[in-house]
Amino acid sequence: MKLGIVVSGWYWEEITSKMVELALKKAGEYSVETEVVKVPGSYDIPLGAKKLLKRKDIDGVVTLGAVVQGKTYHDIAIMHALTKTLHELSLEFEKPVMLGVNGPRMTWKQAIERIGRAADVMEACIKWLR
Repeated sequence: MKLGIVVSGWYWEEITSKMVELALKKAGEYSVETEVVKVPGSYDIPLGAKKLLKRKDIDGVVTLGAVVQGKTYHDIAIMHALTKTLHELSLEFEKPVMLGVNGPRMTWKQAIERIGRAADVMEACIKWLR
């Protein structure tokens, strides 16, 4: 089994690099091969996911990121577009695309608290495929 991980570069130092570490650790526990693709932000994840899903050696994709609430409703717009597109990609390629992007309406504190969810999302993808 080989899984792709598409991760947002937004909040890299504080959040998403830690999410990748946890997802990779969990994949290692199951002896699952992975390939990481870093994109600029969560809005950009679907294109990275699609490029991986086109490949025959990729069985599924785990997405990782954090969309934090700001002064506008951009977080809702980003998450709506992201989740809809990821769902469509999963159906198009008939492969799991797991949502590990946390948000919307999430505070900075909540984003930090939810870093550990990355391992759960990786494990869910592995179990789905097995």
